[in-house]
Amino acid sequence: MNTEQQLRKLFSEKILMIDGAMGTMIQRHKLTEEGYRGERFKDWPSDLKGNNDLLVLTQPEIIKGIHKEYLDSGSDIIETNTFNATAISLADYDMQSLAYEMNVAAAKIAKEATQEYMAEHPGTNKFVAGAIGPMNKTLSLSPDVNDPGFRSVSFDEVADAYYEQISGLVDGGADILLLETIFDTLNAKAAIFALNKYYRQTGKEKLPLMISGTITDASGRTLSGQTLEAFYISVMHANPISIGLNCSLGGKEMRPYIEELADLAGCYISCYPNAGLPNAMGEYDESPEMTAKIVAEFAEQGWVNVVGGCCGTTPDHINAIANAVKDIAPRKLEAQQEEALA
Repeated sequence: MNTEQQLRKLFSEKILMIDGAMGTMIQRHKLTEEGYRGERFKDWPSDLKGNNDLLVLTQPEIIKGIHKEYLDSGSDIIETNTFNATAISLADYDMQSLAYEMNVAAAKIAKEATQEYMAEHPGTNKFVAGAIGPMNKTLSLSPDVNDPGFRSVSFDEVADAYYEQISGLVDGGADILLLETIFDTLNAKAAIFALNKYYRQTGKEKLPLMISGTITDASGRTLSGQTLEAFYISVMHANPISIGLNCSLGGKEMRPYIEELADLAGCYISCYPNAGLPNAMGEYDESPEMTAKIVAEFAEQGWVNVVGGCCGTTPDHINAIANAVKDIAPRKLEAQQEEALA
Protein backbone atom coordinates (compact mmCIF):
# COMPACT_ATOMS: atom_id res chain seq x y z
CA MET A 1 0.00 0.00 0.00
CA ASN A 2 1.56 3.32 -1.07
CA THR A 3 1.22 6.59 0.84
CA GLU A 4 -1.80 7.84 -1.10
CA GLN A 5 -3.65 4.57 -0.53
CA GLN A 6 -2.78 4.72 3.17
CA LEU A 7 -4.06 8.28 3.41
CA ARG A 8 -7.28 7.55 1.55
CA LYS A 9 -7.95 4.69 3.93
CA LEU A 10 -7.22 6.85 6.98
CA PHE A 11 -9.22 9.82 5.68
CA SER A 12 -12.25 7.58 5.31
CA GLU A 13 -11.86 6.06 8.80
CA LYS A 14 -11.12 9.03 11.04
CA ILE A 15 -10.42 12.73 11.11
CA LEU A 16 -6.67 13.24 10.84
CA MET A 17 -4.72 15.97 12.58
CA ILE A 18 -2.27 18.29 10.88
CA ASP A 19 0.06 20.34 13.07
CA GLY A 20 -0.16 23.97 14.18
CA ALA A 21 1.91 27.09 13.63
CA MET A 22 5.66 26.74 13.20
CA GLY A 23 6.28 30.49 13.44
CA THR A 24 4.42 30.79 16.73
CA MET A 25 6.58 28.07 18.24
CA ILE A 26 9.82 29.53 16.86
CA GLN A 27 8.95 32.88 18.47
CA ARG A 28 8.88 31.18 21.87
CA HIS A 29 12.61 30.50 21.54
CA LYS A 30 13.32 34.26 21.35
CA LEU A 31 16.23 33.77 18.99
CA THR A 32 18.60 36.67 18.43
CA GLU A 33 20.26 37.64 15.17
CA GLU A 34 23.19 35.47 16.22
CA GLY A 35 20.84 32.59 16.89
CA TYR A 36 19.53 32.76 13.34
CA ARG A 37 23.01 33.07 11.84
CA GLY A 38 24.69 30.23 13.66
CA GLU A 39 28.36 29.63 12.97
CA ARG A 40 27.98 29.05 9.24
CA PHE A 41 26.37 32.41 8.47
CA LYS A 42 27.95 34.59 11.17
CA ASP A 43 29.45 36.91 8.55
CA TRP A 44 26.48 37.00 6.16
CA PRO A 45 26.14 40.55 4.77
CA SER A 46 22.39 40.97 5.36
CA ASP A 47 20.23 40.64 8.48
CA LEU A 48 18.88 37.11 8.93
CA LYS A 49 16.63 37.38 11.98
CA GLY A 50 13.12 36.38 10.91
CA ASN A 51 14.30 33.98 8.20
CA ASN A 52 12.60 31.03 9.88
CA ASP A 53 13.34 28.63 7.04
CA LEU A 54 17.09 29.11 7.60
CA LEU A 55 16.76 27.50 11.02
CA VAL A 56 16.70 24.04 9.43
CA LEU A 57 20.39 24.70 8.73
CA THR A 58 21.41 26.73 11.79
CA GLN A 59 19.08 25.42 14.54
CA PRO A 60 17.92 21.97 13.37
CA GLU A 61 17.36 20.69 16.92
CA ILE A 62 14.90 23.51 17.63
CA ILE A 63 12.92 22.68 14.50
CA LYS A 64 12.98 18.96 15.24
CA GLY A 65 11.87 19.67 18.82
CA ILE A 66 8.87 21.64 17.55
CA HIS A 67 7.94 18.78 15.21
CA LYS A 68 8.11 16.39 18.15
CA GLU A 69 5.89 18.62 20.28
CA TYR A 70 3.25 18.54 17.56
CA LEU A 71 3.56 14.79 17.15
CA ASP A 72 3.15 14.35 20.91
CA SER A 73 0.08 16.60 20.81
CA GLY A 74 -1.68 14.30 18.36
CA SER A 75 -0.60 15.44 14.89
CA ASP A 76 -0.79 12.76 12.22
CA ILE A 77 0.77 15.05 9.60
CA ILE A 78 3.58 17.51 10.30
CA GLU A 79 4.65 20.22 7.87
CA THR A 80 8.23 20.93 6.89
CA ASN A 81 9.64 24.32 7.90
CA THR A 82 9.76 25.51 4.29
CA PHE A 83 6.92 28.01 3.92
CA ASN A 84 9.20 30.60 2.32
CA ALA A 85 11.96 28.30 1.09
CA THR A 86 11.93 29.24 -2.58
CA ALA A 87 14.67 31.13 -4.38
CA ILE A 88 12.24 34.01 -5.02
CA SER A 89 11.25 34.47 -1.36
CA LEU A 90 14.79 33.84 -0.07
CA ALA A 91 16.07 36.67 -2.27
CA ASP A 92 15.02 39.00 0.57
CA TYR A 93 18.03 37.61 2.45
CA ASP A 94 20.29 37.06 -0.61
CA MET A 95 19.99 33.32 0.03
CA GLN A 96 18.55 32.17 -3.29
CA SER A 97 21.34 29.62 -3.73
CA LEU A 98 20.33 27.80 -0.53
CA ALA A 99 16.73 26.99 -1.51
CA TYR A 100 17.30 23.37 -2.54
CA GLU A 101 19.54 22.66 0.46
CA MET A 102 16.99 24.11 2.88
CA ASN A 103 14.17 21.99 1.50
CA VAL A 104 16.20 18.80 1.65
CA ALA A 105 17.28 19.56 5.23
CA ALA A 106 13.76 20.49 6.36
CA ALA A 107 12.24 17.29 4.96
CA LYS A 108 14.97 15.17 6.54
CA ILE A 109 14.46 16.78 9.96
CA ALA A 110 10.69 16.23 9.85
CA LYS A 111 11.16 12.69 8.58
CA GLU A 112 13.54 11.89 11.45
CA ALA A 113 10.96 13.22 13.92
CA THR A 114 8.19 11.02 12.50
CA GLN A 115 10.39 7.94 12.31
CA GLU A 116 11.53 8.36 15.91
CA TYR A 117 7.93 8.86 17.05
CA MET A 118 6.72 5.75 15.21
CA ALA A 119 9.60 3.72 16.64
CA GLU A 120 8.55 4.81 20.14
CA HIS A 121 4.84 4.22 19.39
CA PRO A 122 4.57 1.04 17.29
CA GLY A 123 1.48 0.81 15.13
CA THR A 124 1.12 4.56 14.57
CA ASN A 125 1.22 6.28 11.18
CA LYS A 126 2.80 9.72 10.93
CA PHE A 127 3.42 11.64 7.71
CA VAL A 128 5.61 14.51 6.55
CA ALA A 129 3.96 17.13 4.36
CA GLY A 130 6.39 19.20 2.32
CA ALA A 131 5.08 22.74 2.83
CA ILE A 132 4.97 24.84 -0.34
CA GLY A 133 3.95 28.40 0.51
CA PRO A 134 2.33 31.09 -1.65
CA MET A 135 5.56 33.07 -2.32
CA ASN A 136 6.12 36.77 -1.62
CA LYS A 137 5.47 37.81 -5.22
CA THR A 138 2.21 37.43 -7.07
CA LEU A 139 1.46 36.73 -10.71
CA SER A 140 -2.10 38.06 -10.70
CA LEU A 141 -1.55 41.47 -9.14
CA SER A 142 0.75 44.36 -9.92
CA PRO A 143 2.91 45.68 -7.05
CA ASP A 144 2.70 49.12 -8.71
CA VAL A 145 -0.69 50.84 -8.39
CA ASN A 146 0.29 53.16 -11.22
CA ASP A 147 1.00 50.29 -13.62
CA PRO A 148 -1.65 47.55 -13.36
CA GLY A 149 0.02 45.49 -16.07
CA PHE A 150 3.41 45.33 -14.37
CA ARG A 151 4.61 42.08 -12.81
CA SER A 152 7.77 41.76 -10.73
CA VAL A 153 8.12 38.09 -11.65
CA SER A 154 7.15 35.85 -14.57
CA PHE A 155 5.20 32.60 -14.62
CA ASP A 156 8.31 30.71 -15.69
CA GLU A 157 10.38 32.19 -12.86
CA VAL A 158 7.76 31.18 -10.31
CA ALA A 159 7.46 27.69 -11.79
CA ASP A 160 11.25 27.25 -11.78
CA ALA A 161 11.44 28.30 -8.13
CA TYR A 162 8.71 25.83 -7.19
CA TYR A 163 10.39 23.08 -9.23
CA GLU A 164 13.55 23.54 -7.17
CA GLN A 165 11.59 23.47 -3.92
CA ILE A 166 9.66 20.35 -4.93
CA SER A 167 12.93 18.63 -5.87
CA GLY A 168 14.37 19.34 -2.43
CA LEU A 169 11.29 18.23 -0.54
CA VAL A 170 11.04 14.96 -2.46
CA ASP A 171 14.78 14.27 -2.17
CA GLY A 172 14.59 14.96 1.56
CA GLY A 173 11.90 12.32 2.05
CA ALA A 174 8.54 14.14 2.23
CA ASP A 175 5.53 11.80 2.13
CA ILE A 176 3.03 14.42 0.91
CA LEU A 177 3.29 17.75 -0.89
CA LEU A 178 1.14 20.51 0.59
CA LEU A 179 0.45 23.57 -1.55
CA GLU A 180 -0.90 25.93 1.09
CA THR A 181 -2.12 29.42 1.97
CA ILE A 182 -2.94 30.10 -1.67
CA PHE A 183 -4.07 33.68 -2.15
CA ASP A 184 -3.18 33.87 -5.85
CA THR A 185 -4.32 30.87 -7.87
CA LEU A 186 -1.96 31.72 -10.73
CA ASN A 187 0.97 31.16 -8.38
CA ALA A 188 -0.63 27.85 -7.42
CA LYS A 189 -0.99 26.94 -11.09
CA ALA A 190 2.73 27.63 -11.54
CA ALA A 191 3.42 25.22 -8.67
CA ILE A 192 1.15 22.58 -10.22
CA PHE A 193 2.88 23.09 -13.58
CA ALA A 194 6.26 22.63 -11.86
CA LEU A 195 5.01 19.51 -10.11
CA ASN A 196 3.84 17.90 -13.34
CA LYS A 197 7.10 18.84 -15.06
CA TYR A 198 9.08 17.35 -12.17
CA TYR A 199 7.31 13.99 -12.36
CA ARG A 200 7.54 13.96 -16.15
CA GLN A 201 11.27 14.67 -16.15
CA THR A 202 12.29 12.47 -13.22
CA GLY A 203 9.87 9.58 -13.64
CA LYS A 204 9.43 9.47 -9.87
CA GLU A 205 6.26 8.16 -8.24
CA LYS A 206 3.75 10.90 -7.57
CA LEU A 207 3.29 11.92 -3.95
CA PRO A 208 -0.19 12.71 -2.61
CA LEU A 209 -0.97 16.39 -3.13
CA MET A 210 -2.90 18.47 -0.61
CA ILE A 211 -4.08 21.94 -1.63
CA SER A 212 -5.18 24.65 0.80
CA GLY A 213 -6.33 28.13 -0.13
CA THR A 214 -6.99 31.18 1.96
CA ILE A 215 -10.03 33.48 1.99
CA THR A 216 -8.73 36.89 2.90
CA ASP A 217 -11.82 38.70 4.19
CA ALA A 218 -15.60 38.74 4.51
CA SER A 219 -15.99 39.03 0.75
CA GLY A 220 -15.40 35.28 0.55
CA ARG A 221 -12.70 35.71 -2.07
CA THR A 222 -8.99 35.09 -2.35
CA LEU A 223 -6.67 38.11 -2.45
CA SER A 224 -6.55 37.84 -6.26
CA GLY A 225 -10.35 38.07 -6.38
CA GLN A 226 -11.56 34.52 -6.94
CA THR A 227 -14.64 33.12 -5.28
CA LEU A 228 -14.21 29.83 -3.46
CA GLU A 229 -15.93 27.92 -6.25
CA ALA A 230 -13.69 29.53 -8.88
CA PHE A 231 -10.61 28.66 -6.83
CA TYR A 232 -11.77 25.06 -6.50
CA ILE A 233 -12.42 24.70 -10.23
CA SER A 234 -9.05 26.31 -11.02
CA VAL A 235 -6.95 23.75 -9.14
CA MET A 236 -8.87 20.50 -9.28
CA HIS A 237 -7.14 19.41 -12.50
CA ALA A 238 -4.15 18.66 -10.21
CA ASN A 239 -6.21 15.82 -8.72
CA PRO A 240 -5.36 16.57 -5.08
CA ILE A 241 -6.19 14.04 -2.41
CA SER A 242 -7.62 16.92 -0.36
CA ILE A 243 -8.54 20.54 -0.74
CA GLY A 244 -9.17 22.97 2.05
CA LEU A 245 -8.69 26.35 3.70
CA ASN A 246 -6.17 27.72 6.16
CA CYS A 247 -4.89 31.03 7.54
CA SER A 248 -6.28 34.60 7.30
CA LEU A 249 -9.43 33.80 9.25
CA GLY A 250 -10.25 32.21 12.56
CA GLY A 251 -12.49 29.16 12.59
CA LYS A 252 -15.60 31.22 13.37
CA GLU A 253 -15.11 33.38 10.27
CA MET A 254 -14.09 30.38 8.15
CA ARG A 255 -17.24 28.40 8.87
CA PRO A 256 -19.41 29.40 5.85
CA TYR A 257 -16.54 28.75 3.45
CA ILE A 258 -15.78 25.29 4.82
CA GLU A 259 -19.46 24.47 4.54
CA GLU A 260 -19.48 25.68 0.92
CA LEU A 261 -16.33 23.73 0.10
CA ALA A 262 -17.76 20.56 1.62
CA ASP A 263 -20.71 20.88 -0.76
CA LEU A 264 -18.45 21.51 -3.76
CA ALA A 265 -15.51 19.18 -3.39
CA GLY A 266 -15.13 15.75 -4.92
CA CYS A 267 -12.14 14.99 -2.70
CA TYR A 268 -11.34 15.06 1.01
CA ILE A 269 -11.47 18.35 2.95
CA SER A 270 -8.86 19.98 5.19
CA CYS A 271 -9.30 22.92 7.53
CA TYR A 272 -6.68 24.55 9.74
CA PRO A 273 -7.71 28.04 10.85
CA ASN A 274 -5.84 30.66 12.83
CA ALA A 275 -6.40 30.95 16.57
CA GLY A 276 -9.06 33.58 15.93
CA LEU A 277 -8.35 36.98 14.42
CA PRO A 278 -5.24 38.91 15.50
CA ASN A 279 -5.61 41.57 18.19
CA ALA A 280 -4.32 45.15 17.94
CA MET A 281 -0.80 43.90 18.65
CA GLY A 282 -0.98 41.24 15.93
CA GLU A 283 -1.21 38.43 18.48
CA TYR A 284 -3.78 35.64 18.73
CA ASP A 285 -5.91 35.32 21.84
CA GLU A 286 -8.17 32.36 21.08
CA SER A 287 -7.64 29.61 23.64
CA PRO A 288 -7.13 25.96 22.68
CA GLU A 289 -10.59 25.17 24.06
CA MET A 290 -12.25 27.87 21.97
CA THR A 291 -10.53 26.79 18.75
CA ALA A 292 -11.31 23.14 19.46
CA LYS A 293 -15.00 23.87 20.03
CA ILE A 294 -15.31 25.67 16.68
CA VAL A 295 -13.43 23.04 14.68
CA ALA A 296 -15.37 20.22 16.37
CA GLU A 297 -18.58 21.83 15.10
CA PHE A 298 -17.25 21.50 11.53
CA ALA A 299 -16.56 17.84 12.22
CA GLU A 300 -20.02 17.26 13.67
CA GLN A 301 -21.53 18.70 10.49
CA GLY A 302 -19.60 16.13 8.44
CA TRP A 303 -17.51 18.72 6.59
CA VAL A 304 -13.89 17.71 7.25
CA ASN A 305 -11.30 14.94 7.01
CA VAL A 306 -8.17 16.80 8.18
CA VAL A 307 -8.05 19.53 10.82
CA GLY A 308 -5.37 21.45 12.66
CA GLY A 309 -4.20 25.00 13.23
CA CYS A 310 -2.46 27.88 11.52
CA CYS A 311 -1.20 31.23 12.88
CA GLY A 312 -1.25 31.51 16.65
CA THR A 313 -1.94 27.84 17.30
CA THR A 314 0.32 25.70 19.47
CA PRO A 315 0.61 22.03 20.51
CA ASP A 316 -2.01 22.80 23.17
CA HIS A 317 -4.44 23.87 20.44
CA ILE A 318 -3.71 20.74 18.41
CA ASN A 319 -4.16 18.51 21.45
CA ALA A 320 -7.48 20.16 22.30
CA ILE A 321 -8.74 19.82 18.72
CA ALA A 322 -7.59 16.18 18.55
CA ASN A 323 -9.49 15.35 21.71
CA ALA A 324 -12.57 17.20 20.49
CA VAL A 325 -12.82 15.35 17.15
CA LYS A 326 -11.48 11.91 18.04
CA ASP A 327 -14.89 10.27 18.25
CA ILE A 328 -16.48 12.12 15.29
CA ALA A 329 -16.75 10.42 11.90
CA PRO A 330 -14.94 12.05 8.96
CA ARG A 331 -16.63 13.52 5.89
CA LYS A 332 -17.70 10.72 3.58
CA LEU A 333 -17.15 10.69 -0.16
CA GLU A 334 -19.64 9.19 -2.55
CA ALA A 335 -18.51 5.89 -4.09
CA GLN A 336 -17.90 7.53 -7.47
CA GLN A 337 -15.76 10.24 -5.83
CA GLU A 338 -13.57 7.63 -4.15
CA GLU A 339 -13.18 5.86 -7.48
CA ALA A 340 -12.14 9.13 -9.14
CA LEU A 341 -9.44 9.62 -6.51
CA ALA A 342 -8.14 6.07 -6.83
